[in-house]
Amino acid sequence: MSSALVILAAGKGTRMNSDMPKVLHPIAQTPMLVHAMRAGRALAPERTVIVAGHGAESVTKAALSEDDTAQVVLQEEQLGTAHAVDQARAALDGFEGDVVVLYGDTPFIQPQTLERMIAARAENDLVILGFEAADPARYGRLVMNGDRLERIVEFKDASEAERAISFCNSGLLACDAGTLFDLIAAVGNDNASGEYYLTDVVELARARNLNVTAVACAEAETLGVNSRADLAQADAVFQAAARAALLEQGVTLMAPETVYLAADTVIGRDSVIEPNVVFGPGVTVESGAQIRAFSHLEGCHVSRGAVVGPYARLRPGAELAEDAKVGNFVEIKNAEIAEGAKVNHLSYVGDASIGAKSNIGAGTITCNYDGFMKHRTEIGEGVFIGSNTMLVAPVTVGDGAMTATGTVVTRNIEPDALAVARAKQDNKPGYAKKLFSILRKKKENLSKGQ
Repeated sequence: MSSALVILAAGKGTRMNSDMPKVLHPIAQTPMLVHAMRAGRALAPERTVIVAGHGAESVTKAALSEDDTAQVVLQEEQLGTAHAVDQARAALDGFEGDVVVLYGDTPFIQPQTLERMIAARAENDLVILGFEAADPARYGRLVMNGDRLERIVEFKDASEAERAISFCNSGLLACDAGTLFDLIAAVGNDNASGEYYLTDVVELARARNLNVTAVACAEAETLGVNSRADLAQADAVFQAAARAALLEQGVTLMAPETVYLAADTVIGRDSVIEPNVVFGPGVTVESGAQIRAFSHLEGCHVSRGAVVGPYARLRPGAELAEDAKVGNFVEIKNAEIAEGAKVNHLSYVGDASIGAKSNIGAGTITCNYDGFMKHRTEIGEGVFIGSNTMLVAPVTVGDGAMTATGTVVTRNIEPDALAVARAKQDNKPGYAKKLFSILRKKKENLSKGQ
């Protein structure tokens, strides 16, 4: 049976106190909406429909960046969850499979949970996702009769016996598309809020003698985000789980609680991650690499045996080959550092290629931007770049070449050549003493207001 996703992402999230749509606030540097979309991808959905409202343009951009086949529909008025799902009716016209309803602010639903919901749907007309709550508080209770869900009771309407139930409603459901939209059409808004609630479909389904059941998941999967405090808690939950997974996979985290990971961070076993390392999106670290303390990586690839940091920054497009070394206070951007090459300290290498076993001295800068365009620097194999060298791109340094300390390179250097480009030193005897005297008197006059 084919499946479709409907992800509700229309809410403003007033308690977030933000101009940004709630579902775009990031967990592990990835929007909550994208977390939900990635979970749903396990079902190989035929269609994905995002129901947007507040900040629809931004929500659309984020959704299509993750899946360019997704359809975004608009809920112009916020009239409840059933009304939100109903906005997907036209987008799912002619679709005859199962619809799974997800929430863009509930980012931790696991793919295996969605697969179990679809499996249960094969034997039931409607499947609700529930969880055993450690503190049921004001959650809606799922009243079960064996494996049949009788009804969902909101806390305020529950009897004392019903409030004692710890099996609670997550809000997610799975249902055949035709049945779901028929049920939604019958949902009314005769309630204090005047809204159309998706939970009402359970009672309507039971009235039609349809089979309704509930599938259980871990409570942690249902964590919703409604405030900045919730967002911080959700990020902490993600980080703790991701760190534990890396440790289990054979990665050494010297101070796990100080390492921050993105949702897509990949680190191979026997790698060592020192304290206070931050991984942005799009980072892959191969087995046996070492990321030293206080480094920041994003959009880069670090190969086996490479060493990064401490205090290094790898920006998007940085590619480190095996046994490459990038040291303290070095920034690499859109550049390839070949096998065994070293950029050990206090350098910027951007829009460049550095050949195997080349050594880049301290204070080296590839001057890649002319104010309008970026230009590349090509450095060959076995090259020695002297400290404080400025390489004014576009420029090429041939294999085995060398630059003298303080050189400004503006022309290509042929293989095995030494480039020297700096002003001649001129020592003026006694001039420092004379200059200091002039400057000292000037400072004294300024302090006297003269």
